[in-house]
Amino acid sequence: MNSSTSSFSPKLGRVLATVSVGFVVTQLDVTIVNIALPGIGSNLHANVAGLQWVVDAYTLAFAVLMLSAGALGDRFGVRRMYAAGIVLFALASLACGFAFDAPMLVAARAVQGIGAAGMLPNSLALLNQSFGHDPKLRARAVGLWTASGAISIAAGPVAGGLLIAAFGWRSIFLVNLPICAAGLLATLLWIPRAQGAQDGAAGDASSGNTGTGTRAATARRGIDLGGQCLAIVALTAFVAAVIEWRPLGFAHPIVAGGLVIALLAAGAFLFVEARVASPMVPLSLFGTRTFSAAVLFGICVNLTYYGMVFVLSLYLQRVRGYTPLQAGLAFLPLTGGFLISNVASGWVIGRFGVRVPMIVGAITACLGYGLLHRVDAATPLIGLLLPFLLIPSGMGLAVPAMTTAVLASTEAKRAGTASAVLNTARQAGGAVGVAAFGALASGAAATQIVAGMQTATAISVALLALGGVLACLVHPEPHATASTHARRPSATAK
Repeated sequence: MNSSTSSFSPKLGRVLATVSVGFVVTQLDVTIVNIALPGIGSNLHANVAGLQWVVDAYTLAFAVLMLSAGALGDRFGVRRMYAAGIVLFALASLACGFAFDAPMLVAARAVQGIGAAGMLPNSLALLNQSFGHDPKLRARAVGLWTASGAISIAAGPVAGGLLIAAFGWRSIFLVNLPICAAGLLATLLWIPRAQGAQDGAAGDASSGNTGTGTRAATARRGIDLGGQCLAIVALTAFVAAVIEWRPLGFAHPIVAGGLVIALLAAGAFLFVEARVASPMVPLSLFGTRTFSAAVLFGICVNLTYYGMVFVLSLYLQRVRGYTPLQAGLAFLPLTGGFLISNVASGWVIGRFGVRVPMIVGAITACLGYGLLHRVDAATPLIGLLLPFLLIPSGMGLAVPAMTTAVLASTEAKRAGTASAVLNTARQAGGAVGVAAFGALASGAAATQIVAGMQTATAISVALLALGGVLACLVHPEPHATASTHARRPSATAK
């Protein structure tokens, strides 16, 4: 392969920038809202449970619809679905910015999540289509695309603090409008219509195919409506029960009934997925030890991080009395930790395989949560610095290795599906984390928030320790394993 095929041309650079817009805006809205929660609560008269729904309405819709959005990209064209996701996300952001009460904001956030689900898998599909001719170039592009999302998650609280200080809490939603407008214009100008309209066999995030084919071929891939509906019911009922547990108690019909409905829907989901022709979540993927361990690892990471950022936002503003800007700047070490560790992760994976960075990353984040466990209302700000560096440093080291392990432990034709399942599981874990940790820290008194935060950090330590154990089950060199079996070719994002 000559050097020209392994370098970014201006055309490919524009494609990468275009699809990264979708990834950045979807990930940014996962965390940017956290810093605005106290202001939203005061302005819209929402309690902690209401604020949890403001966060989780987005994350839930995002999580449960991501796989189906990939299938729709197969059927109607990934370029079209990506553009539709941008438009829907922008309209929902406008509704969020002008919400006059908490229920309207929650509903608009759910629609935002639907738009995000349309963007994320199809942005990766477009990336894979454009760079699929050169595996090395594609790996570089996917790495840059992934880094843009990771940095957006970490930068969310800082950006939110700056926007709120200048324009108020509604600006964190309205800022999406020019970003989405730029992304839509770039999609229409820089993503070829013929390419975007090709079938998902060109490399969509749900099917993982990278060959050629026709739209008729992808149209045969059905949409698992039964599994989709059951997934929505199971996850929403469970999260609702967890959110309402503290204010209502376990014996309340909403809480007890929600848990029962979630259990029944989850059982029905597994039953349907085992029998439907085109399952939303192919259960056979979990027959691989590396895949199962890595997915559970991802759930532990997202559950702890999303949950803790929610609680820390309450702690910084309601306990320490920080303004949104001060709270956002306090989160700045999180961004730095992600930047440093993401840069180092590729080198570590190349030298040691995927198991070592996953174990080291889990231990590092575990230490960060352990130090955070000792924080109370009187802890000086400098006492937050080390845990705020260790937690993202561990995550930034472990998550790329985890993703690599998932992709490389799966057949090439199913690598996209495996990646989508991983991302769905992680987003669902984040929604559960916000619900559970937010419930622990609910209450108006500073002592209740601090006690809830300390309990949440103890749970985080336990979950990251479990993550370290799960990482030990991951094959250290999944590329070699995948390539040594005739039926298990190496993954697309090698």
